[in-house]
Amino acid sequence: MAGPTLAVSVTFKSALSTEELMKVLYERIDQFRALTGLKQKYYLHNEATDEWTGLYLWDGPASFKAFAESELRASIAAAYQAIGEPQVKVFKIVETLRPS
Repeated sequence: MAGPTLAVSVTFKSALSTEELMKVLYERIDQFRALTGLKQKYYLHNEATDEWTGLYLWDGPASFKAFAESELRASIAAAYQAIGEPQVKVFKIVETLRPS
């Protein structure tokens, strides 16, 4: 099985408490598990800035594009009560330390 070729980070601050945010995360996690082409998703929290990041590892641009145009993607900011627009960064994976 080939490893991911695309990494995408989505970062935001939330109006929710950590407890409330974690509840939303677990309510939605199976929807992300079901996504075609999503190899892995890391849920990250920067305690110093209180920013939350979803780090997505995709099998390629086509899978990410399908997600980017989906209702699930469109619902992220509202579901997590993001303060402002989430920051999205897309990276091509050029090499990995260990094989997947």
